[in-house]
Amino acid sequence: MTQTIIWTIAILTILGAALAVVLYVVAEKFKVEEDPRIDEVEKVLPGANCGGCGQAGCRAFAQHCVESSPNLDSCFCPVGGNEGMQKVAAVLGVEVAAKEPQVAVVRCNGTCENRPRTNEYGGYQSCRVKATLYSGDTGCSFGCLGCGDCVAACQFGAISMDPTTGLPVVDEEKCTACGACVKACPKNIIELRNKGRRNMRVFVSCVNKDKGAVARKACKAACIGCGKCAKVCSFDAITVENNIAYIDFTKCKLCKKCVAECPTGAIHAVNFPVIKPKPAAEAPAQPVEKKEE
Repeated sequence: MTQTIIWTIAILTILGAALAVVLYVVAEKFKVEEDPRIDEVEKVLPGANCGGCGQAGCRAFAQHCVESSPNLDSCFCPVGGNEGMQKVAAVLGVEVAAKEPQVAVVRCNGTCENRPRTNEYGGYQSCRVKATLYSGDTGCSFGCLGCGDCVAACQFGAISMDPTTGLPVVDEEKCTACGACVKACPKNIIELRNKGRRNMRVFVSCVNKDKGAVARKACKAACIGCGKCAKVCSFDAITVENNIAYIDFTKCKLCKKCVAECPTGAIHAVNFPVIKPKPAAEAPAQPVEKKEE
C-alpha cells in the first residue's frame, strides 16, 4: 500500500514537471513581445480604470496610445485631462493638441414643482429597471427617473441627488467627464459638454420630444419646440428637431439671447455673473427759499 502511494506521488510529480516544461516551451515559442512603452504610459495615467477613454481600462488605453503614436488624436484620458495627455505625449516623444475640458450636464428641469407625480413606483430602486417597466412617475416619459443610477456609476463622487428637486446635481469641481453617468442613464438626459469660457454654459434643459402642448402639460419647464430661440440666434447654434431645441456648444457664443426668448424657461445659463441693477439716481436737492422777514 505504501509503495502504491509512493509511486502515485512520483508519477504525478514527473507528469507535472513534464507538463510545466511543455507549457514553458510553448509560451516561449508563441509569446508576443510587448512594447515596453506601454508600461511607461500606464504609470503616468490616473489609474481610475473608468472607461471614459473608450477603452477597457488604463492598460488598454496605454496600449492604444502606443499603437496610435505618433498621432494621438484618438487618444484622450478625461480624468487626467490635458495635463495627463501631455505626460503621455512626453513618454512617447510626440506632441498632442490640447482639448476643451468638458463636464456632465443634466438636461432635465422636471423638478417636483415643475413636473407633478401622477403615480407611485414601489419596485426596485434602479433607473434602468424602472425604465423597462413603465414610463415614469409623471406625465413626462422622457425625464429623469430619480433613482440615482448616475450617482452609483460615478467613481469620483461628482453627482448627488437633490432631495428637494428630485434631480441629480453635478459638482463641477469633482466631475472628470469620464462619461460613466452618461452611460448609466437610461433616459439619456446627461450629456458631456464643453465647460465653456470661464465655465459659462448655455443649454436646453429638456429632452422631451412630445408636441408642445403635451410636453407643457407634463412639465411647466419643458421645451415646446416653438423655435423662438433658433430665430434669435445669430450664430446658427440652435436647431429644433422632433419638437425639441438643441444648442451646439461648439457654435454657441454665450450671448444669452435664447435664454431671454424662451417662453418656458427651458434654456439655462450657468455660471454667468449676476449683473446688479444700477441704483436709481437721486433727484437733485431743491434749493431752500429764504423767507423774507
